[in-house]
Amino acid sequence: MFGKLKQLTHERRQEGIDIIDLGMGNPNQPTPQPIIDKLSEAAQELRNHRYSASRGIYNLRREVSWYYERRFGVDIDPDEEAIAVIGTKEGLGHLALALIDNGDLAMVPNPTFPIHMYSIVLAGGSVVSIPLTEENDFIPSLTEITRDIWPRPKVLILSFPHNPTGAVVDLGFFEEIVAFAKRQEIIVIHDLAYADIVFDGYKAPSLLQAKGAKDIGIEFISLSKSYNMAGWRCGFAAGNREIVEALARIKGYYDYGIFAPIQVAAIMALRTPEDTVMENAAVYQKRRNVLVDGLNRIGWKVPKPQASMFVWAPIPEAWKHLNSMEFAMKLLSEAEVCVSPGAGFGHNGEGYIRIALVENEDRIRQAVRQIRKALFG
Repeated sequence: MFGKLKQLTHERRQEGIDIIDLGMGNPNQPTPQPIIDKLSEAAQELRNHRYSASRGIYNLRREVSWYYERRFGVDIDPDEEAIAVIGTKEGLGHLALALIDNGDLAMVPNPTFPIHMYSIVLAGGSVVSIPLTEENDFIPSLTEITRDIWPRPKVLILSFPHNPTGAVVDLGFFEEIVAFAKRQEIIVIHDLAYADIVFDGYKAPSLLQAKGAKDIGIEFISLSKSYNMAGWRCGFAAGNREIVEALARIKGYYDYGIFAPIQVAAIMALRTPEDTVMENAAVYQKRRNVLVDGLNRIGWKVPKPQASMFVWAPIPEAWKHLNSMEFAMKLLSEAEVCVSPGAGFGHNGEGYIRIALVENEDRIRQAVRQIRKALFG
């Protein structure tokens, strides 16, 4: 589904058509210069060209520990409770291989970022969907999570701020999740990819801030969005030491770790002043405002998310007879704007599209004008 739209976008651009690509969440802002400089400096060290450690170099794991203490007030042991990953997708995929046996059940919100589902499927497990609905602000119902399921699920995967819907939660939500997971002896995996892309004064909590979270859970944080390092493929996970060790074992079979200079630069990223990170979030907030205000002005009623780099938009009433892929194709062919169909994030995403805030404000205004002409005349 996503691949087809990407291919069509490429073909149209090859034909000279100026497609505005708001499909993939691919940051277009530059990586902060001090991080690039540190990469260049570390790459001159010949010892950094050898195999690295799949767990990540100690100095990076120690920096992760300091980051959690400084940011969330959470104590992390760098030796046993932190690990570097080659991006969150790799980390989630490898962790599923480490935890899931054939037939194991995993509870996953629907819609969700595709790797949350497919990591389980590729590991031989089965996915139990937790429906996310507009009526519940796209936050999973604890009643739904706690309903009787047999055999008992082994894993619960969450991600807030949420991709694709932009939904957010408070620390109280995670406290209830931890209490449930302890009762049911379920592992909680939390993907905190959008920790810093937050708006209107909202601050995203960490799962690990909830009392007892390290007894049952692990959390992934990506450098891709906060520091515009998407192509660098570097992130980390922290939490329960047995889960971290399971991930380390499987990674030991699959990889030799991240190129050491990237890990050194990642240390610099985690030391980036908060003002720089907040400025990055402010860019997305301005883009969000331009897009959402513009769409509402032309008659497409779309709510403003409090976080993430996406807008989750219900298909306009006049076009609800189209499914999300058909509607995305209409926007591509008639408005020359590429978006992601909601069904690509799970069947509960049908009826919506996801719009990525990955173009500057002028291009977003242009996209709104082209959408108005295509949909509303």
